[in-house]
Amino acid sequence: MIATDIPSLPRGVRLHFDKVRDTWVLLAPERAITLDQIGHAILTEVDGQRSFGEITQALSDKYNAPVEQITEDSNGFLTALRDRRFLDVAQ
Repeated sequence: MIATDIPSLPRGVRLHFDKVRDTWVLLAPERAITLDQIGHAILTEVDGQRSFGEITQALSDKYNAPVEQITEDSNGFLTALRDRRFLDVAQ
């Protein structure tokens, strides 16, 4: 994923708080992924408007972490979601 890519959740995919398990999940038709705190933090920044570069900079500022590390971690996570069709990316 490059800095100008714009990630978004496709139709039918959404973040949901599972009260029974007390955790955030990413729901898609007939599929679900349990999210850890990092995954949830990344996905809460994905709004379909901002670029990958803007998202990673926002996360870096919010968590006072090196943007290079945020970019590497976010890229791996979002690429895996895209490969499993939980995420769309516009270029």
